[in-house]
Amino acid sequence: MSDAKKPDNVVFNTETQQYDAALKPYATNVGAPAIQVTENITWKNKNVHKANKQLKAKYLELKAEYDKMIYELEYNNLVYNAKFNFQPILGEVYHLYKDKKGEAFLSIIAPNECNFDCMGSFYLTSEHMWKKVETAEHKLK
Repeated sequence: MSDAKKPDNVVFNTETQQYDAALKPYATNVGAPAIQVTENITWKNKNVHKANKQLKAKYLELKAEYDKMIYELEYNNLVYNAKFNFQPILGEVYHLYKDKKGEAFLSIIAPNECNFDCMGSFYLTSEHMWKKVETAEHKLK
């Protein structure tokens, strides 16, 4: 036998020029137990189902958060596009109404003190975002 070719049962690494049977993560001698591939389809299917459920739940959470942001954006645009002749104070509640022409205007007058067409009550947050105030009267509508 030549020095270049080793027998099949000898584990010799030609790149490092060393015998490295002890470094292998698997058995290398002829008397070692056979490597058998276990059936893992059941495990895969169960975990794929779990992962899909988790991803769907996360998607639904993100979608709900997105829908909430769009809802807030629409109300914010509605109030900022309304007519008002005063500078709103942070944290104060203001009321949005429709005039006879159907145009929105913001007022400090509460809905129970007038007979305008009320679209809702809002307060201005510290981030200058208009948040809708949910009152018992508005929940009925």
